[in-house]
This record gives sequence, C-alpha cells and structure tokens, in this order.
Amino acid sequence: MNSSDKIRYFFEEDAVGSDGSLLKNKHTALNKIGHALHWFSPEYKKFTFSKEIQDVARDIVGFKKPVVVQSMIIFKPPNIGAKVEPHQDLTYLYTNPPKLTGFWLALEDATLENGCMWFVPGSHKDGIKARYRRTPDKDSLKMAYDGAQPSPNEDEWVSAPVPKGSLVLIDGAVVHKSEKNLSDKSRQIYTFHVAESENTKWDELNWLQPTAELSFPELFR
Repeated sequence: MNSSDKIRYFFEEDAVGSDGSLLKNKHTALNKIGHALHWFSPEYKKFTFSKEIQDVARDIVGFKKPVVVQSMIIFKPPNIGAKVEPHQDLTYLYTNPPKLTGFWLALEDATLENGCMWFVPGSHKDGIKARYRRTPDKDSLKMAYDGAQPSPNEDEWVSAPVPKGSLVLIDGAVVHKSEKNLSDKSRQIYTFHVAESENTKWDELNWLQPTAELSFPELFR
C-alpha cells in the first residue's frame, strides 16, 4: 500500500519457504516489480511517456487529461509464475466515472503454455462487480472487498496469446485472468495503468494513492 511512489520487489509465493528463505534462484523468484517504474526507471519512463503511447491514449482510447497511476514488470517465471484470478482492474483502481485503461506490453511471447491473458468479450459493459476499498475510511490500512469477484463460465473465455512487442489495451471494466505458468519459459511483460483526470475523481478509498513525493503524473507532458 506504500509503493505508489517507490520501486518495490515482490516474490512469487511458490519461491519462498515457510521460514522466509528462497526456494528458487533470486533471478527467477520474482513475481513483479512495482509500482512507480514509470517515473523512477529511466527506460520505462521514456517508454511510458513516449509520443507513440501518447498517440494511442489520445487517438484510440480517447483520453483528454490522462494520468499514469502505477506501473509493473510482471515476470511470470518458469514453472511457478502464479495464476491471476478473474478480475476487473477498476475493482482496485476505481475512478468516478469509471475511466481506466491498462497498457500491457509483451516483453516476451505470451503463449497458452506460459500463461497468456484470457478475456471475457463484452464484459466491460456489465458494470463493476466488486470494489477493493480501504475500510472503514480513507486513513485505514485495512482492505476489504465489497462484493464478489466475477466468475464467468468456462465457455465465455477467449485466450489472447500475443508475440513479443505487442501492446494490449485493457479496459478497466473487462474481466480477465491468466493461468499459472507451468512451462519452462517465462512470460515477462511491462504494464501501466492510465486514468482520466478531466471531470473524473480518483477514489480516496483505493489502496493506491498519490503522495507528496509523487502525484500521478500527466501522460501528455
């Protein structure tokens, strides 16, 4: 909850023993790095605020005054890369009205074998099923869900394998997931979330909040 203005490292659950020791090589034990790479890592900052990304945000998504709220490298390491359960990004990063898009860049081929993304087409039209909020108020460090996460039928899912270098745009309301990586190849990606700030309010109960050290930077800089 305190990584919005920092770069923090997160290990895979299956890479850490009950005593806290690493069970895997440290280079293949990471789940992700987040959540301010877009500002403090020169290479990722350059990409995030590039003209190409700005053009996509303006011309394809239709943003007017977008801000970058978080960023992550997700490693999905071989054999242990964790499953991501069905969810909507707006559950965790809510705006009123809902205007959030994930930019998801494949740093390696994302395949059925190494845990590519899966989506439920049209689910972005069905509203937000749950919110993950600070409870009972904005100053609390306790988080709780206020509804049930989506649980689509198996036949509703469509896989989205993509080659290295592909940029996937993820509407904040679309239901998506990824399966555990049981292959011998990693599935590394860089992702960041962009929210509209014009006539839109960032929810003060979200786990992620701007800080005095780093407010959410405007994408159209």
